[in-house]
Amino acid sequence: MSVRPVFLGDRFVSWLETPVPVLRLEIVRIGVPLAVLGFMSSRVAHADEWLGGAGFRVPDLGTSDYRQPLYLAALPDGAAWAVAIVLVLSGLALAAGFRARQAAAVFACATAYVALSDRLAAFSVSKLAPVVAIALAASPCGRRLGFDAWRKKTKRPARALPSEVTSGSVRFFQVLLPVIYCASGIAKARGDWLGDSYVLWSHLHDSYQTAVTVAVANITPKTAWPLLQWVVLVFEAGAPLWFAVARTRKIVLVVGLGMHFMIGIMFGPVLWFAVLMSTLLAASYLPSELLDRAAARVTRC
Repeated sequence: MSVRPVFLGDRFVSWLETPVPVLRLEIVRIGVPLAVLGFMSSRVAHADEWLGGAGFRVPDLGTSDYRQPLYLAALPDGAAWAVAIVLVLSGLALAAGFRARQAAAVFACATAYVALSDRLAAFSVSKLAPVVAIALAASPCGRRLGFDAWRKKTKRPARALPSEVTSGSVRFFQVLLPVIYCASGIAKARGDWLGDSYVLWSHLHDSYQTAVTVAVANITPKTAWPLLQWVVLVFEAGAPLWFAVARTRKIVLVVGLGMHFMIGIMFGPVLWFAVLMSTLLAASYLPSELLDRAAARVTRC
């Protein structure tokens, strides 16, 4: 009896089609838009200066340049406030699970527009927001932990809400994170991180420092900083391997969450980036058994 060979493409398709805990998707749906809105809250409060003509805007460079892939002129004040309102409402609707996929599509458009319009202040959060929102719009998100799920359960109490979904978007997040970490690790290695053992320590003295930063800098022994620097570098540069291997996945999950926690409490405005990355990390790599138990306990939405 002949055995049909298993091709790499077949394994990839099987991996994409394997059901995953529904909470992997819903955690991203709830956490990411709230982190993005938290980051942009100070900008939204001054939408006429942010997107309109009241504030400073980088002029049209007039040439093709990666720093300005598309020039967007200032909006009239009313239109600027309208875009800001759409951004906030679509983000809140997405987090609340109210027509989640439609809200994700609108949120993707709004975040893409503001990231291109405000290139001077575009940050990792600004750039990741439309990417994640597009992935959510293409997914079956909103089936649990949201308004629509609660409404369906209320109309048909006997109907069990799904505990698993088949979603390429979850797989996309699981690939996206190690790629981001690896790219960051390579950039660090190509910079000063291999030649200077105190680059990480020097980051604590920037303008983003908090009271926690000062305390940690004073308490932590000098000899610990080269070790911590190597931990970060090895974690990031080797992320595709660490997350691909089951034996190391839980370890690097703890390391990654710990790293983002420290970033959040020690680097002021970078808090929202830490929340966004922690959300993606937890949703993508928390043990499936833990997520399944959590979904089983929440039966009303």
